[in-house]
Amino acid sequence: MKKRLIAVLALVVCTNVLATERTPQPVPERVYFSGMSDELATDALLVSLINKNYLAKKVGPNKVGVQLGNHQFVLQPSLNPEGIDRILASRFYAVSPKLVGSQELVALIGTLNDKLNFAKFTLREEGKVIQVQGAATFVGTLELEELRRFLIWTDDALMRVGQALPNSAEQLIKPIPVMSAN
Repeated sequence: MKKRLIAVLALVVCTNVLATERTPQPVPERVYFSGMSDELATDALLVSLINKNYLAKKVGPNKVGVQLGNHQFVLQPSLNPEGIDRILASRFYAVSPKLVGSQELVALIGTLNDKLNFAKFTLREEGKVIQVQGAATFVGTLELEELRRFLIWTDDALMRVGQALPNSAEQLIKPIPVMSAN
C-alpha cells in the first residue's frame, strides 16, 4: 500500500511538472518601466512588442520601429522619474521635390497644427520630410493594448487628414518606411 501511494504521488508530481513545461506561458500585457533609462525602456518595449507578435525592430538607440496594419511608427520612450512618462509615436512622409520649400506646404503644416490636436506636424530635413508626432502618456507601466489603441487612433486620424487633402497629394507626400525588409 505504501509503495502504491509513493508511486501515485511520484506520478502526480511528474505529470504536474510535464504539464507546466508544456503549458504556454501568458505573454505579459504590460511593460514595467519604473527605474529604467530611456535606453533600457526601449529594449523592454521592443521585447514586449515582439512577444506580442508585433513586427518590431530597434531603429535607433532609444527608438523602436513597429508595424501596425500597413503603416509603420517609430516609438520612443521618454521616461520622467518624477512625473508622467510618455511614448512618442512618429510617422514620416517624404515630400516631393515639387513641394520642398513651397509656401503651400508651410501653410498646410501650419494649418494642420492650428486645427488639429492629435499630433504635431513638423517639417524636417530642409522641408523634405514631414514628421507627425503624438504622445501616449502613462506612469511607470504601459498597457500594450492601450498603446495599440493609441496607434490605431493616430492612424485613423492621419487617414482622415489624407482624405481631406486633394487627391493629387498622394503623389506629392508618401509614407517613409522606418524598418528595412531585412
